[in-house]
Amino acid sequence: MPRILIPELRAAPARPAGGTVRALEGATMGTRWLVRWAGDPGPEDLRPGIQARLDTVVAQMSGWEAESDLSRFNRAPAGTWQDLPADVLAVMDCALAVAAETGGAFDPTLGRLVDLWGFGPRPTPVEGPPGEALLAPARAGAGWQRLRLDVPNRRLLQPGGLALDLSGIAKGHAVDLVAEHLAAASIPAFLVEIGGELRGQGVKPDGTPWWVALETPPGEAPAGEQFVVALHGLSVATSGDYRRSFRHGGRRYGHTLDPRTGWPLAESLASVTVLHPSCMRADALATALGVLGVEAGLDHAGRYDIAALFLTREDGRLREHMSPAFAAMLD
Repeated sequence: MPRILIPELRAAPARPAGGTVRALEGATMGTRWLVRWAGDPGPEDLRPGIQARLDTVVAQMSGWEAESDLSRFNRAPAGTWQDLPADVLAVMDCALAVAAETGGAFDPTLGRLVDLWGFGPRPTPVEGPPGEALLAPARAGAGWQRLRLDVPNRRLLQPGGLALDLSGIAKGHAVDLVAEHLAAASIPAFLVEIGGELRGQGVKPDGTPWWVALETPPGEAPAGEQFVVALHGLSVATSGDYRRSFRHGGRRYGHTLDPRTGWPLAESLASVTVLHPSCMRADALATALGVLGVEAGLDHAGRYDIAALFLTREDGRLREHMSPAFAAMLD
């Protein structure tokens, strides 16, 4: 029997007057997006606005797009201020806030390290882990504290040779953008998913919540019964080493890098899931808590009242570690 997670509600969830649940889906950011909702408007009215917002995120924040705002910043000469669109400004503001709160466990400046490990748009052709001769300069050239964000003037200073990578936060931001678009279209109840990151609002016409099963590593022995959360005014993001990884010398190397070492996280940590009203912040926090590790991550989650679930590999099985805010949601 699944274990149920219920968020604290300050008001009754919005419920559509009637109708059936509809669905739309498409492609973005190398993955799939899915939107479910009830009531009007119809799919032909919603799709263009949803896809336009997702396309804008790619055009602004993708390292795979040569003319994106992110790519132009990464090529910019040292000491130049680069103008930012409002959405990139909001993402960078959140990214730097999470970086400051976590002591740099979340760092949006690891673009060169991500490429070195083969997870970026310009992977280095090195078989297996890159050597220290390559890692040391890439690590030295990174660092969120080198950035200068001028919010009033909507610009960011390129200190020289710094490469942004927003893959740990942009997808969550895209989920929030789509959710805001649906809310602006007067849709009271919906569920948005992009590549495993989700946000829900309201309830379905029959009064039931948008039930979502929390992600677990595929093919691994579960620690217990599945967690299912009622997504109302809540987002969920998971960072796991099974999403993007490679194997070498009998070890799995996941895509989440520790800014302190330049190396992927220890293989013992399988995943971190965060529940938060903002999917953008949940996305960044899932990465940051994983970098902090179970002990320091749980301490941080406790201090900031973050609902988080860590899954570690121990003796061939998964073991759960819940923050107090996560455990408090259990029904």
